[in-house]
Parts: sequence; structure tokens; C-alpha cells
Amino acid sequence: MMKRLLILGAGGFGQMIKETAELLGYEEVFFLDDAAKASDVIGKCCDYVMNHGEFDTAVAAFGNNNTRLFWTEKLLEEGYQVPAMVHPSAVISPSAVLEEGCFVMQNAVVNTHSRIGRAALVNSGAVVDHDSVIGNGAHVGLGSIVKANCTIEEKKKVEAGEVIFSTRRKIEGVDSRALEDALYAFGFGNQCSYVKPFGEGHINETYAVYMPTEQGTEEPFYVLQRINTNVFKQPGQVMDNIFGVTEYLRDVIRKEGGDPDRETMSCIKTKNGENFFEDDQGQPWRCSNFITNSMCYQTVEEPEQFYQSARSFGHFLKQLGDYPASSLYETIPFFHDTVKRFQAFSQAVQRDVKNRARTCRGEIDFALAREEDCAVLMNQLNEGILPLRVTHNDTKLNNILFDKETGEGLCIIDLDTIMPGLAANDFGDSIRFGASTAEEDEKDLDKVHFDIHLYELYVKGYVEMARDVLTQEELMSLPWGARLMTFECGIRFLADYLQGDVYFKTAYPEHNLVRARTQFKLVKEMEEQFEEMCRIVKEYV
Repeated sequence: MMKRLLILGAGGFGQMIKETAELLGYEEVFFLDDAAKASDVIGKCCDYVMNHGEFDTAVAAFGNNNTRLFWTEKLLEEGYQVPAMVHPSAVISPSAVLEEGCFVMQNAVVNTHSRIGRAALVNSGAVVDHDSVIGNGAHVGLGSIVKANCTIEEKKKVEAGEVIFSTRRKIEGVDSRALEDALYAFGFGNQCSYVKPFGEGHINETYAVYMPTEQGTEEPFYVLQRINTNVFKQPGQVMDNIFGVTEYLRDVIRKEGGDPDRETMSCIKTKNGENFFEDDQGQPWRCSNFITNSMCYQTVEEPEQFYQSARSFGHFLKQLGDYPASSLYETIPFFHDTVKRFQAFSQAVQRDVKNRARTCRGEIDFALAREEDCAVLMNQLNEGILPLRVTHNDTKLNNILFDKETGEGLCIIDLDTIMPGLAANDFGDSIRFGASTAEEDEKDLDKVHFDIHLYELYVKGYVEMARDVLTQEELMSLPWGARLMTFECGIRFLADYLQGDVYFKTAYPEHNLVRARTQFKLVKEMEEQFEEMCRIVKEYV
């Protein structure tokens, strides 16, 4: 099919675009112009509507910024394809974004992560350096230079030969170029008051971004995080998962009559429209809204908190009940595949690289005796009895924000591990964490017990919210989820101890062994009360 192009504007700039179009392979090029008369001028600009039947591709090639943007938007409204026109001699970074109807002329350069807006013009020999934004309808003149991290406002002209420098101001709390670059990448650099370290997480580097308010105060508006690539090796996949799920949740919450700005995370794209920003060291940064009037608990202080957490995670599962789990990336492969976790543990026992097996023979034997249990849920998944769900995979109490006024669960956070998984595993991880009478690393095992009453409270809250979406088989799998998630965590601690503490942070040499012992104590008590655990689920179903 013949490539044809309609150009609005037959002046000098229009003729340049005609030559560029011919170099790009357009076989027929015609003009619309209100004044010019020539054989290739087939009408006035207002005739763009009547010509749409003959042409499906058009651009507006006017030197005036206002006129160029005006007619570009008219063409788009009419339904024309309005491509970016890039001269073959121009150099364009693969990460640059070129919007509809923009022009990049001879020998121009558009560098990494820059954005050229709709109907913008980067003229011959001009350079747009990395992470800069050229606004809609703007003009970067002949041989001019827009240096890194600059923004050229809509319809503004950078004169020929002019150099635009980034004029960054000092931001309180910013102690690295990477953090500064991230703030500017998300568009906060010129406005934010200061930043402060935020939260108690140990994986990602997290900051609260404070912005000025109309009342003359400074309040936290955003949360900025550097993603730990040692844990999350595919940050792009992590962010694709998070954006997909949170955008879906916003629609669900609106239909429920809730407040999507408070009841789910709202992730923010960079000025270049990317899901995350990558700094000069290759480290990824992401940004989300700060949810005001909320609080987070590190431990269960009152039974009511555990009940509210159950309702929150149950509601979260229900809200995502129709979300296609298969569309999510498995960002940490086999994360809760207990069979594979057991295989890794067995391998650690066999290798015993630190000669520690002699110090924990009882714990090793405890784990080895329960190999068959590991396959209970995975077999049901493989046989199609249990479906894959969108699961959080880190359902600790501190991954819920609570409303300061009502005390109710408000928002599920820390979605890094959102993946396809089993509902029983999310349920079980909460029980492992919250239905224990002691800390995860309590040395005195006499203090460590499985609290069946807290378990029942969690079952009540979880089933109240998720009953309508879970199958009967899933509901009956919940007690096994508690047993197996606790056991899985125990063998992971023990394997890490045998390997020399390479994954979990430790405060002393036996730290992981102590952790393993607490988990195994809970497993033993769950086994002893398993019939009662199953009865409780049946009661609330």
C-alpha cells in the first residue's frame, strides 16, 4: 500500500518536512495551505476534514508554535494518524519518548529518557540531553542545547544557539545525587520542601517527600523508594504488577463507594511516563502517594488489630477476585512452592558448607520427617482443585495502614511480592506472624505458643470478607496454609543457618537457628490442634 502524507502548511518548514517525509519512504506528499499555490497544494487548511477519506496520515508543519499545536490537535480530533517526523540523520535514544506530531530535524540529538511533547520541534543540530522534557508545541531552535533534567514549557521557544542549564536548588534532606535525580525525575524537584527517611522497612530505601501547602505548612505528599535489586532482580516486572493491580483496585473501590486515594496505593509515573526512574548507577526508584491520617503497627498490640488485619487481607483478595492472576509476572519464582523450598533445604543439609548440621540435628530431623506435608497444597494446585489467585505474599500486620480515627484497616501496602499464588498461603503467613505469643526470634521456647483464639479471630475476619469469592476447597485449605507457611518459614531459616546466613539479616551466629526453632514450635502446636483449626473454619463458612 502506497505511503501518503498530508502536510498542513506549505511554507519553508513545510517544504523541509516534505523532504524528510520522502527520505522516510512516503511516496506521495501533498499540502493544505491558506495562501500558497502550487500543484501539490490541494486545498486550504480547513479542508483537512474533507480530505480524511483520501489521507489517513497528516502532520501540521507550521513554524509558529501556537499554530502548529492548534492544527496538530485538530488532526488528532479528526482521527488522523499524526506521526512523529524524525529526519534520518537525527540521533534518538531508544528510551526517549516522541509524542504525536513532533519534529526532530537534521543532526538533532534526543538523549536518554527525554520526552518530546506533542507538536514540539527540535530543529537542526539541536541537542536535548537526558531526562529533559520539551513541552507540547515548544521549539528548540537551531543548534541550541537543552541540558540534562530541564523542562521547556509548552509553546516556549529556545532561541538558536541558546544553552538551557538545569538550575537545581538545594533540597533539605537530600544527601546524594541519585536521590536528587529521582526527585526531579518525578517532577518534585522544583517544589518540594524537604525529604526525610520514612518507615521501618529493611529491604528498600524509603523517603517521605514533603511539599508546601496552601496553609503555609509542609506536609508529606509522596513516598519515594529505591528498589533493592538484590531482592527484586526485575524491577520493571515488579512495577508492571503494581501498576496493573493498583489501577484495577481504584476502579473497584470507586464502584464500592470508597476513596481510591486512601484505600489503595496510587503509583506515580515519571515525567517521561515511565513506571520507575533508573539513576546513573542503574538503581530503580519508584513513587507513590502518601496516605494521610493513617498508621502502621509492627506487632499485634490488641486482638482487634489482628481481626481488622484479617478483614483487610480478606477484602483485598475479594477485590482482586476477577483480576487475571496469570497476567502477573512471577517476580520471585517459586516463592511459596513449599516442595521446592524443601528441596533447597535438603540440599543445604547435604552440603553443610559451614559444618553447622551437628549443632541442629534435632531441628533437621523434625523438618525431614515432614517432607510429605510440603506437597499437600501444591498437589491440589497441580490437580486444579485450588485456583491461582492474586496474592500479596507478605501478609504481615505492618503491611496494612490503619485509619487513625476509626482503627479499621484502610490500605494494603508493600506490593512488591504481588504475584499469582494460593489464598491459603496468604492466610497462613498472617497466622504464622500474628497468632504467635512471642517474637519470631524468641530464645525461650516456653514463651512460644500457637494462640488458637487469635487464629479463630483471624478466621472470622478473613472469611467474613472473602467467603463470597473463595471456593469450598480453598476455605478448607486455610488450616493447611497456616501449617505449611509456618513450616516453610522454619526450613528457610534453618537452610540459611546451614548456609552461613546469606539471605536473612542476623544479629548473632545462632539467630537463624533460633528463628527456625520458634517456627517449628508453632508447627508442632498447630499439628496438635489441627482438628480444632479445621472445625473453626467450618464454623465460620
